Amino acid sequence: MQLSSFLQRFNEPETLKMAKLGRELRAKGIDVIDLSLGEPDFDTPEHIKDAAIKAIQDNWSHYPPVAGFPDLRQAICDKLKRDNDLDYNPENIVVSTGAKQSLANVILSLVDEADEVIIPTPYWVTYSELVKIACGRVVEIKTTAKEGFKITPEQLEEAITPHTNVFLFSSPCNPSGAFYSKEELKGLVNVFRKYPNIYIISDEIYEYINFTGQHESIAQFDDIKDRVIIVNGLSKGFAMTGWRLGYIAAKPEIAKACEKIQGQFTSGANTIAQKAAVTALTTDLRPTAEMVKEFTARRKKVLELVSEIPGMECSTPDGAFYIFPDISSYFGKSDGTMEINTSGDFCMYLLNNAHVSSVMGEAFGDPDCVRFSFANSMKNIEEAFRRIKEALAKLK
Repeated sequence: MQLSSFLQRFNEPETLKMAKLGRELRAKGIDVIDLSLGEPDFDTPEHIKDAAIKAIQDNWSHYPPVAGFPDLRQAICDKLKRDNDLDYNPENIVVSTGAKQSLANVILSLVDEADEVIIPTPYWVTYSELVKIACGRVVEIKTTAKEGFKITPEQLEEAITPHTNVFLFSSPCNPSGAFYSKEELKGLVNVFRKYPNIYIISDEIYEYINFTGQHESIAQFDDIKDRVIIVNGLSKGFAMTGWRLGYIAAKPEIAKACEKIQGQFTSGANTIAQKAAVTALTTDLRPTAEMVKEFTARRKKVLELVSEIPGMECSTPDGAFYIFPDISSYFGKSDGTMEINTSGDFCMYLLNNAHVSSVMGEAFGDPDCVRFSFANSMKNIEEAFRRIKEALAKLK
C-alpha cells in the first residue's frame, strides 16, 4: 500500500507513544505509574460542568461559527485584560479544538517552504513537527539547566538569518518549567525590534500553573504586539484536557487566516465546551488556585525525591508540572541485560523494570534529559520514585 509522502515529514508524539506503551503493559496486568502525560489529574470544577449541562439542556447543539461563539471570544478578551492587562477585540480571537490546533493554524498561516522557525530547546514535542508539516526549517537554540533553560538576547540574535520568519516559545515551558521574567522578555524584544518581519508565537497554556507569581506575556510590549500571536487554552489551568478547547489572540489578518484554515479542517470547536469555557474564564478561579497549591506541594516532594537519586541532576521548575533532569550520567551503564546509551533507552528501562512511564529528552530537543510529570497523586509520585531509585541502583 502506497501512503502519502506527507507522513514522512513528521514523527508520532513521543508523549503519546509512551502513554500507549504504558497502557499495553497495564492490559497485561502490570501496575504502571504514568509520569509521561501532561494532564492535570484533577476533575473539571463543578461549576464548569454545570454550565456544560445547562448548555445541553438549552440546545446548544448546532454548528457554531468557525472562529467561536461571540460571547466566548469576548470572554477571552476580558480574561486577557483582567489577567494580562492586554487589550484585544473579538476579531483578534479564534477558538479551536485545543491549543494544538491553534498552534497548527498559526504555523500553517505563517510558514512557507524554506522559512526558518527559531525554537529554544527544550521545547514541546509538537512544535518542531508542525514546522516540518508546513515545510519550514527548525532552527534550535540550545539552552541548559545552568542557564535556567532560557535563551539570551545574544543567542537569539545569532540565530536570526534572512530566512527567519517565526520565533516560537513557551513560558512557562513544557518540559523544563522555565519562566521568562519581564526583564528577560524585554531583552528579547530589544532584538525583535531590529527585525520587523519576524513573528513571535507565544505559547502560554501553562500561564496559571506558575510558581513565581505574576505571569508575563511578551505581548505586553506595545511596539511588537502586532507581531505576537498568543496561544492559550483551557486544558491545563482548568483541568479541561478532554474538552479540547484552545484559542489564539492575534492581529486580525492572522486571525482571519487561521479561521480560513480551520474552516476547511474542523470548522468550529465543540459547542458545549465553548459554553462551559465562558463560565470557566469569567467566574470563580479558586479551583485553579487550589490545583496550583497542590502542584506546588508535589513539586517540592518530587525535587526532594530526585535529590536522593545519585547521578540525576535536576533544576527547579518555575512553572508547569514537570521536572526535566539530566540523566546522562547513566549512559554506558547496564543491568547485565540492557545497556543505557540514550535517554530513550533510559525511559524504556524504567518502563520495563520500574514500571514507570516517562518521556525521552530527544523528543524535546535535549537528548541528555528525561521528562517526568508530577500531575499525579502524591502517593503515586512517592511510589514511582521509590521504584525508579531501586531500578537505577541496579545499573553498573
